[in-house]
Amino acid sequence: MTAATAPTAPATPRIPVATRLTGFGQLLRLAWRRDRILVPSSVLGLVLFSVGSAQATLALYPTDAAATAGLSSVLANPAVVALYGPASAQSADALAVIKTVMLGAFLVGVLGLVVVRRHTRTEEDEGRLELLGAGVVGRWAPLAAAVTLATAAVVAASVLSALGLAALGMDPAGSAAFAVAWLTGGLATVGIAAVAVQLASTTRGAGGLGFGALGVLFAVRAVADSADPGTVLHGLAWLSPLGWAGRVEAYGANRQWVLVLGLLALAVGVLVAVRVLDHRDLGAGVIPVRAGPRRAGAGLAGPLALVTRLARGTIVGWAVGMVLGGVLVGSLLGAVTDMSGDPAIRDLLEKMGGGAGGLFADVYVATEIHFVAAAVAAAATALVLRLVAAERTGQGEVVLATATGRVRWYTAHLVVPVVLTAALLALLGAVVGLVGPTVTPDAPTFGESVGATLAALPVVWLMTGVAALLAGALPRFAPFAWGVLLASFLVSEVGPLTDLPSWLLDASPFTHLSTLPAGSFGWVAALVLTAAALALMVAGGVAYRRRDVA
Repeated sequence: MTAATAPTAPATPRIPVATRLTGFGQLLRLAWRRDRILVPSSVLGLVLFSVGSAQATLALYPTDAAATAGLSSVLANPAVVALYGPASAQSADALAVIKTVMLGAFLVGVLGLVVVRRHTRTEEDEGRLELLGAGVVGRWAPLAAAVTLATAAVVAASVLSALGLAALGMDPAGSAAFAVAWLTGGLATVGIAAVAVQLASTTRGAGGLGFGALGVLFAVRAVADSADPGTVLHGLAWLSPLGWAGRVEAYGANRQWVLVLGLLALAVGVLVAVRVLDHRDLGAGVIPVRAGPRRAGAGLAGPLALVTRLARGTIVGWAVGMVLGGVLVGSLLGAVTDMSGDPAIRDLLEKMGGGAGGLFADVYVATEIHFVAAAVAAAATALVLRLVAAERTGQGEVVLATATGRVRWYTAHLVVPVVLTAALLALLGAVVGLVGPTVTPDAPTFGESVGATLAALPVVWLMTGVAALLAGALPRFAPFAWGVLLASFLVSEVGPLTDLPSWLLDASPFTHLSTLPAGSFGWVAALVLTAAALALMVAGGVAYRRRDVA
């Protein structure tokens, strides 16, 4: 007599790693071809940011004694420490990179996050990854290609910046540590991005998780750096990859071993992402999309209301950023006023757009408005380019299938950024106008601050018009709007410090920004820029009405 045995399920065969990565090389080449403009231009911008800032600072303070005497009071300000981190040493080299170590690590991380999301979650949302997956493409290949390209971009920006700093005559060991600081923050963010694109179910959700994580890590680092050394709160910086970047202390302690933490964070992030990827469906995420109400409310009666509703996260985020930026600029006016006796600093700020003459506080505010105008123009560009994204995802087709015409749909994507940019600049001016006078009597008044920020609108709207023209006429080349914005800003900021030709400086709209509150308002330039912006927007609308919609 034999005993009966229950049948057992056959073991699931293990798929070799090589099979899971099939098509990796082809997808990597495809990703590079699609980003052959985005990645090199971003890397170039980061290199110019780091090297140009250091060169300008060293030109003002060529010796350690001069740098310490000129910058120590400003760098001791808690708001400056929270934004840039503490100075690694009281030397000219260390103080020359105080602004670029932390902000650069953050921006390099943003670049890595954008590249990973673009070639994974965005590809799934638009259906291209499903089409590729129907061929001979392994499950891990798209993620591996995206992470590889993002890592290469982070490495390129970091290494080239270090070489540029060394070429200026700065300490080679410190320059290598500078690269390590950027690499540590950037590689860790690539790992975070790899996980975020698996957890979220949409491109927007992945961006929210990734940028939200970056914001939290920056806030943790800022709180830790602002605390007294030796306290538990100060030690929290080791919980943030951006805090690791600061603990490298380039041109100071030069702790290059911190790079190991960034590599570990990248490895852990990729391993977790692969694990999640193996257990989720293509096109889905761990965090499901929340179902909306069965019927739309009265506030969603038209395309403008829909575009506004979809952009509300961006609106809230930028509003909070403007408030924090206004508080920072206003609170620094006291420390900045103490530097008014240094003619070298005044000359630098005036060259960077602060205008000639006027109180030193006014020159400083005018200089900061130039940087804020570029940031606000970036927000407007991103909102306008959602018109192209809506075509790719099919949302635009659904809207245009109703009684909504193309002109209304196109106009809605312009009205939101045009109104939002005005509101954001006014909000920044209002906060500076409220905080500044409490710090120093030399600060611009409330009305002067609001007027100075609103005077930057013509340039911001012109950049919005460039994006609108490309989105309306040439959607395939719409991402080039970012290149136009970056090039225009860099020419206006770096050009006066490097003696670029006058015709090239005049070609940048940012060169014609108002110099309020230090200078005067240029009515002719403002009218010309506004008219050009309107012409670009109208041309984009005409082209959008005539062309085929994807």
